[in-house]
Amino acid sequence: MKTILTAAALTVLAIGLTACGNKKKSDVIITQRVEKAKPSGPIKMQEYNDTNTVEWIGRKYHVMVSRQPSDSLPTVKDENGQQFIDNVFTLTVSRADGSVFYNRKFTKANFLQYINEDYRDTGILEGIVFDKPDGDWLVFGASVGHPQTDEYIPLVIRLSRMGVLEIRQDTEMDTAPQQGLPQDEDEDGV
Repeated sequence: MKTILTAAALTVLAIGLTACGNKKKSDVIITQRVEKAKPSGPIKMQEYNDTNTVEWIGRKYHVMVSRQPSDSLPTVKDENGQQFIDNVFTLTVSRADGSVFYNRKFTKANFLQYINEDYRDTGILEGIVFDKPDGDWLVFGASVGHPQTDEYIPLVIRLSRMGVLEIRQDTEMDTAPQQGLPQDEDEDGV
């Protein structure tokens, strides 16, 4: 009986080893081929218009910012060869009686000295927005960025009551709590 069990165990072991040893190995790897997206025609941002009425230096002013994609400006390309159309922004500040205090068009060329070579070559002027009146100045935020990404260089535009324009790179983080939003409670006193 002992001999029969040993023979049966050896037979099962031999079958198991034979079965494992005879598996065919395949050099065929099945996967899908990923093709790069082919660039389409040039992409442009939507037109944009924003008007704010502000109290500044004791009077009401209307601040208007508009964005227009411009076929007359050079296009830029991303790493896939996709072309993007750059924008022209028009900033108009008018008095309550409708007379124009300040009017100017901006393109990326107005900001070249504030951005690096990468953004000069592959960035577009994405935005100019009114921020706030600050004493004798109206303050605006601007950005030159890589299209369809979150990568941009923030800029500050300041317009004085005398019509003097200043531009600089924005190096300050907006960390102050916004008016009307709840502030975090001090965790130590909870």
